[in-house]
Amino acid sequence: MRELSPADLPALATMGVGSYATPGWMFPFRKAIRDGSAGSDDIEEAFEDATRVVVADQIDAGVDILSDGELRRQRFVYEMYDRLRGIERVPHGRRLGVPGYDMAPSFKAEKRVTAPDGLGLAAEFKALQRIAPGHRLKMALPGPLTFANNIDPNLAYGETGIEGLLSDLSDIIGAELAALGQAGADIMQLDEPGFANPPPGVSMAAGAAAINRTLATASGTTAVHVCFGNNASRPFVRRDFGRLMPAMADLDCDLLLLEFANREMADLAFLPALSARHTVAAGVIDVKSFHVETPDEVAERIRTVLDHVPPESLYVTADCGFSAIPRWLARKKLQAMVAGTKIVRHELGF
Repeated sequence: MRELSPADLPALATMGVGSYATPGWMFPFRKAIRDGSAGSDDIEEAFEDATRVVVADQIDAGVDILSDGELRRQRFVYEMYDRLRGIERVPHGRRLGVPGYDMAPSFKAEKRVTAPDGLGLAAEFKALQRIAPGHRLKMALPGPLTFANNIDPNLAYGETGIEGLLSDLSDIIGAELAALGQAGADIMQLDEPGFANPPPGVSMAAGAAAINRTLATASGTTAVHVCFGNNASRPFVRRDFGRLMPAMADLDCDLLLLEFANREMADLAFLPALSARHTVAAGVIDVKSFHVETPDEVAERIRTVLDHVPPESLYVTADCGFSAIPRWLARKKLQAMVAGTKIVRHELGF
């Protein structure tokens, strides 16, 4: 593993989860992409500009580990299905009313799922390297359970069913992790709302095994973000860690990203067991609320986590990505996260 040493990062290193709030001007531009009025050069320029904005927000806030904001992967997974072959989109049953998980893209496998051109993350990482030289960088992508949750194995997988589908997805994502490692990514992270809400017929233990199989190809520092859902700032499943143990503790990753702030800091009692094997990135910013945390509120949340985890085993992050809130709010929350962390660092003498 390419561990990040204390010399590389300050104590209580800060980072976002992965996705970031989209600059407002990108929303009408996405319409231009869909209706064909934007050319390929226009599209590349727009995403480059938007990523520079996202990186600048993180640098301005003082974040220690930067991400690209996942702007090319809107809603972190939905557009990535376009990079898979062998699947056919299934029309939504509900198209009217408030947005929800029942409007998310869904597919059925017409044949074995492949990604002949890869998922494109290595190229996106190289773009991030160019935009943010000299910074510690992280790339996040959906894990196999999350990809599988919206794909019906259908007849393409015969008797192997969901297990065969997960195996193919693990190979696809594993190849992407290997490419990211070769490109020099500091941290490679699987985002897994599918861990807390696995596909039908997949147990927690089997889900952990699928994630571990995927991570086995990674040569750098690895992370898993265990998520309860954040579509339109709404969770999808029960938000308790007890039912996820001991499978969560069995994940073969260096870093676990866990949400606490929006759950009023519940389930901290599980952290000693988890931190015995993992560094924990604790979510101390509620991205599902418009409340702007003060630095003192953030500092108090970090102190509460430190009652259960030693500082050398703790990173500081948000509960989830910032993609479901406006950019002005994301900026304020990032700034509060870093400012609150600095308060605690000073108290600890770092």
